[in-house]
Amino acid sequence: MLEKQMWLKYAPDLSTEWRQLMEEGKDVESYREVCSAIEALSVTADCESAAFEIYKAMEQAAVRKDYGYQEPSSYAEIREQAPGNEKTDWRGILNEEELKDKIAGAWVGRISGCLLGKPMECLRTGLISQILEQSGHEPLEWYIDSREIPGTLVEKADHDSRAPWRKCWIDRIGESAPIDDDTNYTVLALKLVEEYGADFTPDDVLEAWLYWMPMFSTCTAERAAYRNAAMGMRAPMTAYYKNPYREWIGAQIRGDFFGYINPGHPEDAAGMAWRDASVSHVKNGIYGEMWVAAMLAKAAICDDISEIIETGLREVPPVSRFTEHVRKVMEWYHEGIDKREVFRRIHSRYDEYCQFDWCHTNSNAMIVSACLLYGEKNFAKTIGMAVQNGFDTDCNAATAGSVLGMVLGEKSIPAKWSESYHRKLRTGISGYYEMTIEQLTEKTMALCTDLKDARD
Repeated sequence: MLEKQMWLKYAPDLSTEWRQLMEEGKDVESYREVCSAIEALSVTADCESAAFEIYKAMEQAAVRKDYGYQEPSSYAEIREQAPGNEKTDWRGILNEEELKDKIAGAWVGRISGCLLGKPMECLRTGLISQILEQSGHEPLEWYIDSREIPGTLVEKADHDSRAPWRKCWIDRIGESAPIDDDTNYTVLALKLVEEYGADFTPDDVLEAWLYWMPMFSTCTAERAAYRNAAMGMRAPMTAYYKNPYREWIGAQIRGDFFGYINPGHPEDAAGMAWRDASVSHVKNGIYGEMWVAAMLAKAAICDDISEIIETGLREVPPVSRFTEHVRKVMEWYHEGIDKREVFRRIHSRYDEYCQFDWCHTNSNAMIVSACLLYGEKNFAKTIGMAVQNGFDTDCNAATAGSVLGMVLGEKSIPAKWSESYHRKLRTGISGYYEMTIEQLTEKTMALCTDLKDARD
């Protein structure tokens, strides 16, 4: 029922707001108990006004003296700290058929990674491990059929308290990859650029959401921003007002397409990603989308995974939590730390049983980075690793699959991955309800060529 829809009211997640402000360096420790009390009371009473008054008091709190991060949200300030400026003409490296293969690979990687991770979405690693062990999918390198798993375990996964819905195991999907926000946003970005052009604005993004995407296909920060836009707000206020999820993973899953159409131009890809992210996110939430878009722009012309990740980091503020955390994963990898220890360290830093940690941009960016580095450019190994190590499984496998798919090209990805969903994707985006890989690739190539011609 409508009154039970998540992420519309503010008071039920006031403790999330408290944690968000703590992460931003605000001295709000003393508000913890009152936030918890109002959140608990909101189950049976209307606490929206009281919750917002507490937020306003917390927001006025001073930044702690020991807080050393510099994390702007405005594009101009981000550019001051991270000038980027890498520009490479892809036509000096690739011919059009080679680029087309890479773009097709990125689409296949995103869709296939999302589909692999979707049955595990919201499950924690303990249950994921049980499913993999009892289905014979340890390590995970292929889609799971529900008939491979003991019935009681399927029932447990289907009705897990964090995700009480029937899971889309591969035997349940039908003739195409099912609707998912991780692919909806990629297709929405395609339509956005087709309709508004490459110089679209943040308000164009909000208008596109309201026109072409149902509200309840959004989650967390996007649903809060959608609600705010429907009330008449414009960006960037839509990202701030009653939105405690503003550094969560939502924007990080939306940036791929801007990388697809800017091969060799990570700065331009990151700029488009900022315009998209700033309607719903701030600081590290924005950086995640800029990082992904820049990585994909670089991945079109480079097969060095470390350099691809580093290119993404050059587009975001260097003295940020995001950069610190992703760079830590890179350090562990180059020090020769075993991958199991790396994932253990990520889990010790971020608690998967805490929704804030589980959904945060940074925890999931660390998982994506580790999978790309330790996956050794093996498609199945990389996206499988992104699922079995938990956190936001479909998001992370989709992002890792997209980046690696761009590096490899579709010809280097076994055809069975896309043939399992008949090379078709269903979406919730108006006018694009079912698309083939071929259609998505052709449309992307057309925009990519248009942008290249405009630069010339």
